[in-house]
Parts: sequence; structure tokens; C-alpha cells
Amino acid sequence: MTVPYPTPLLATSSKALYHQVSSLLLYQGIFDHPIGKAFLDLLRCLHHNGTNQKPEATVCLQAYGTWFRHLAEVGQSWQDFLLDRLLEDENPFSVRVQREELAQLPTSLQDAARHDLNLIQMVYQCPPEQILQWVIIASQTPVALKAWQVPNQLEFPAEDGQNWGENLAYLVAHYRQKGVGAVAHYRAFRWQGKKLQGVPQIDAVRLADLVGYDEPQRALCQNTQCLLQGLPALNVLLYGSRGSGKSSLVKALVNQYGDEGLRLVEVSPQDLITLPLLVEKLRSYPQKFIIFVDDLSFEEEDERFKSLKVVLEGDLVARPANVVIYATSNRRHLIREFFGDRPSPQDADEVQAWDTVQEKLSFSDRFGLTLTFPPANQDTYLAIVHHLAKQAQLNLPATELDFRAKQWATRHNGRSGRTAKQFVDYLIGEQGLTSP
Repeated sequence: MTVPYPTPLLATSSKALYHQVSSLLLYQGIFDHPIGKAFLDLLRCLHHNGTNQKPEATVCLQAYGTWFRHLAEVGQSWQDFLLDRLLEDENPFSVRVQREELAQLPTSLQDAARHDLNLIQMVYQCPPEQILQWVIIASQTPVALKAWQVPNQLEFPAEDGQNWGENLAYLVAHYRQKGVGAVAHYRAFRWQGKKLQGVPQIDAVRLADLVGYDEPQRALCQNTQCLLQGLPALNVLLYGSRGSGKSSLVKALVNQYGDEGLRLVEVSPQDLITLPLLVEKLRSYPQKFIIFVDDLSFEEEDERFKSLKVVLEGDLVARPANVVIYATSNRRHLIREFFGDRPSPQDADEVQAWDTVQEKLSFSDRFGLTLTFPPANQDTYLAIVHHLAKQAQLNLPATELDFRAKQWATRHNGRSGRTAKQFVDYLIGEQGLTSP
């Protein structure tokens, strides 16, 4: 039986607020952050004021200053901080509700979530101005202190007088779409030392920025949409000349589909040895993951080859439906082959040797989809230049832009999307220096 909760009330004192925070059952992790820890330290100081362990006035002032400074460092309101942490907190309720229906969870777990939501709402409704007044009274300071005030950007959907626990469905829907913990906070990760490391600032490239390889882009987007919709999706090898935009295309996908639950995990070639471990880790998440391996190639007898082969072909463990591998390479055949690898007619072990050669040559076939990026011809190169120049709002006549772009390609790295981007960046800098 669900326990009814009264309409939330404002905390009447710092002690009441301290007890509310201390009574959380599931969402203690909200305060496991420098801002949250500074807030708890401040509440402890205020809580002990008037007791036998009463701290010196300066202790409360210092605690308040630390909390204020941490909020100022992130430039976020106190209320927005609380909501951000609530929407990302990883706890037994937020983890289970991503995969299980709310009605299937134990009643005690549902009640605990509602209980915590109502307590967090009480903390949310206690404004920084009120907390400042408690600090002034406790410290009896003559100094004119200031409250941290910036506009709120977030809001928990609840009607006036309604407690948050009554709208648990909103929280459930958010967790299922956005995830929790690091997966909610980051859209891109690196796999290093058998750990997922979040990438705070990912490359801002978007699909609209990429020109010249429309068919590979269409095929890759279609495959990614299949992944997001729970349809069969293929592992993909993007093969072609350097600078053709293969890596940029993969990175643009997470900017395009991140709001739909897509996440990108970059794995360096040297970390492929632990790839099976990563795949098993990602299996437990409800989000969809692209494992991105850039500039893939192998040497003979490379142990990393075996790890990738296991993931591509599968073993006794079923392949996760929420994970695909997108790899880029400048080589069509990913394992280096030497003329000495090919058997001569007089070799006694000719058949077995040719089997080894065929395994090397066919490794790329283990990717379900291979997309080819041929070298850019002059028309493609100039089309990319004009597209980037238009985005950058460069004021150059078309004929001059073409002439200088051709010169740049001749003197630098040849015709490619990368060369076009470097050329336009040069023009942006040039225009910025000459503009009044």
C-alpha cells in the first residue's frame, strides 16, 4: 500500500533542513559533489549552533563562503544544481526503472523514491536567501553578506501545492531516455585502463557540416537509426583515403542522435585487447553505443586482432543488441600482408599457407557493412570548400576562392575534406586579422 504524503512545506529552520537531507533513503548521491558536500558542511555548522558543540562564528562564515564559491565556479543556481543531480543520480531505483516497469518494482522501492523526492523538493524550495539569513543569525556577523542568485533554467513539472513524489512518472521517463550516472552526464567516452572516461567537450562537428560523400553518410545514418530503434544493426568499416571525413562522420552521429540515447565510446587500437570486457560492460545499459576505433590496422600475430575478431564474430555469449563497432582505416585489408606470406608452388604446406593468407585478406569482411571513401576529385574538393566558406560567412568571390583553394591543395596535403577545412580555417584567421 502506497503511503500518502502531505503537501511539502518549507523548512522552518536549518536544523529541520539538516534532518530532511539526513533522511534520504536512495538519493544521498545528490550531495556527493563539491557543491553538495559544501552545503552539508554548512548545514552541520548551522545545526550545531546553540548546542554544546557550538562552532565559532567564523566557521559558519567560512562554510558559507565555500558553498558560495563552488556555486560561482559552475555559474549555476542552487535549484538547478539539485535538479541536475536528481536527474542523473545512479541509485537502485533509477537503475532498475530503466529496464523494468514501475508497477513491477517492489512497493517499498517506489515508496522510498517518492519519500526522497518530497524531501529533495523541500530542500529545493528553501532559497539561498533563507540560508543566508540563518548564517547571519548564527554568526552574528556585521558583514553584509550576499546570496548567490542566478536565474533558474530547469523546473520539475509539478502543479502548485503538488509534491514531486506524485509525479514519479516524469522521473521514470527521463531516466529511460537520458540514462543515469556518467551515461546521462556524457555523450562520449574513452575506454582507458578498463574504465569508461567521460569526454566533457566533444567535437562539435555535425552531419550538415560534411559534404561530398552523401551515399556513405546515408548508409551509416540508416544503420545507426536501426540501432536506436532496436532493429538489426551491422558493424561498419569506413575505408578510404586520408582526410576524407571518415572519423568526422562517426563523431557527428553522437551530436545528431545523442538526445535519442546514442553514446560514443572511443577505443584506441592499443586498448582493443580489452574490447570483450567493454562490450560486456555496455550490455547492461539501456542506451545504444557505438564503439569507435579510429585508424585500425594490425601487424602479424597481433593479439588485438583476436580480441576484435571475438567481438565481431561472437562466441558462446550472444552479441549485445545495443552495441555496434564503427572502425575507420586507410587500408582495405586490415592485417598487413607481405609477399613472403604467399606460398610458392613448391611449398609442402601450400594449402595451409593459403588458408592463412585468406584469413588475413578476409578479416575486413567480418564487418557487416563496408563504406568506401574514394579520394576527392577537384569538383568534390571545391564543393567542400564552398560549403565551409558559406558556413563561415567568408566574403570572397567564387573565382578567387576556387583559385586559392586549388593553390592550397597543391602546396599542402592534396585534395581532401581535411585540406578544405584547413584552408577555410586559414581564410577565417586571415579575414579576422584584416577586418577593422
